Amino acid sequence: MNKAFGSSMCPSIRGIGTIAAAAATLAVALIVPAAAQAEERVCTGTIGAATVDNLRVPQSASCTLNGTQIRGTLKVERNAVLVADRIRTVGNVQAEGARRVVVRSSRIGGSFQMVQGRSASLQSTIINGDVLYDSNIAQLAATRNTVGGNIAVFQNRGGVTITANRVDGNLQCKANNPAPTGGRNIVQGVKEDQCARL
Repeated sequence: MNKAFGSSMCPSIRGIGTIAAAAATLAVALIVPAAAQAEERVCTGTIGAATVDNLRVPQSASCTLNGTQIRGTLKVERNAVLVADRIRTVGNVQAEGARRVVVRSSRIGGSFQMVQGRSASLQSTIINGDVLYDSNIAQLAATRNTVGGNIAVFQNRGGVTITANRVDGNLQCKANNPAPTGGRNIVQGVKEDQCARL
């Protein structure tokens, strides 16, 4: 009985495994070209009311955006400058080592991150995710923003002003020198450490 069961079923199981493997290969083949269609545009000047997939400000370049729509992410590279007004991004705004980043009157579908750079200012903007200022060395500001996640401000050395923001998560500030200043922030979570009174 067992011998008959084994001899009659094993080929079918092998067949099913082969079909599953072929289907998985086909699925990957169909998915990869679709992902590859997302193009990255490089900004080294001014872009107005255009729609792009992903946008990158390359090292040491300057980019000005006015009313630009970004379907993916916006990246600002080392020593680069970004000044953006009335932009909309589906993904994150990520700056690492940037010289200056200014975003005003905009909508960010993901998070805003300024890490190991110099100065940044985020004003009158709706951010669905978090705001992170980490290890920057010049003046930072977050003013009149609506933040769906947390504002986290860590280890900055140029001064930080945090004023009149609405934050659904927490306002977290640690190891900044000088300590952050500001006030009138409405925080649904907890105001922590250096920002406890802001």
